[in-house]
Amino acid sequence: MGVGGTIGMTAEYSIAEWIERVSERFARAGLHFGHGTDNADDEAAWLVLHAAGLPLDGAGVDGARPVSPEVGRRIEALAQARCTTRKPLAYLTGRAYFAGLEFEVDERVLVPRSPIAELIREGFRPWIDPERVKSVLDLCTGSGCIAVATAVCLPAAQVTASDISAEALAVAARNVRRHGVGERVETVRSDLFEGLAGRRFDLIVANPPYVPEAGLSGLPAEYRAEPGLGLASGADGLDAVLQILLDAPRHLGEDGTLICEVGESEQRLAERLPQAPFLWLEFEHGGSGVFLLTRAQLEAVAPAVAAELEKRKHVA
Repeated sequence: MGVGGTIGMTAEYSIAEWIERVSERFARAGLHFGHGTDNADDEAAWLVLHAAGLPLDGAGVDGARPVSPEVGRRIEALAQARCTTRKPLAYLTGRAYFAGLEFEVDERVLVPRSPIAELIREGFRPWIDPERVKSVLDLCTGSGCIAVATAVCLPAAQVTASDISAEALAVAARNVRRHGVGERVETVRSDLFEGLAGRRFDLIVANPPYVPEAGLSGLPAEYRAEPGLGLASGADGLDAVLQILLDAPRHLGEDGTLICEVGESEQRLAERLPQAPFLWLEFEHGGSGVFLLTRAQLEAVAPAVAAELEKRKHVA
């Protein structure tokens, strides 16, 4: 018997019954949710509907519809893998959803889950006039979800998707092709801004690593299945974001804006830089730890950021 118990493939269950049984199994297995769902019921529905080839929003799906033995075997295999490997379901299906779009994902990239998706779908309103955005940089692009979604929602913008990982960029390139935005989205290998010398953008959207290194081992197995390069950033999780704050003004146009996610490091960043006028954004559908700063604000706080980075050079 597998972790959490098997479900019983010999019986014929309906869609709704499969969802209930998979959810119960997930609950018994003590899984952690946070890569597209936040509870066992929703994740079970995602798994069952995916295996059955049905719309993941459940639109038009008859819950009483019986499931064929072949689909039942697919459901059982996915549920077993989810419980035994503790990998995010997105890795097992090869698919994740962001800003209403489907993306290919695997262990080379983080599973898309940023609240920035809500901003993108609103065209970055009310903080930014989307009509004035002609060039966008998606820094630390990973799967390319932010870059692609931005290109879809801002059809007049040219988007650059950059990442230090060549493996991640290979996934991003597949997603660029998948959504047919190759004429407006380019992928560039760059360690933060190092490969972008001389380039300026109207908008920089950054989702850098921000987890303290010591905290990685304490994360649920689902998060430890993701590439550590995309998660950890120094002893307090702030190394990457501080470097971004220092360098971003040189890569923003005169009226340019930086939007950056720091997640759980929000309080630590605010305490390190009390002078910085961070605008912490609120989201209707949940999420936090995303700030906005203009180029002028970044330039004003640059001496404090430089001083903080200098201090770190002398810490053993």
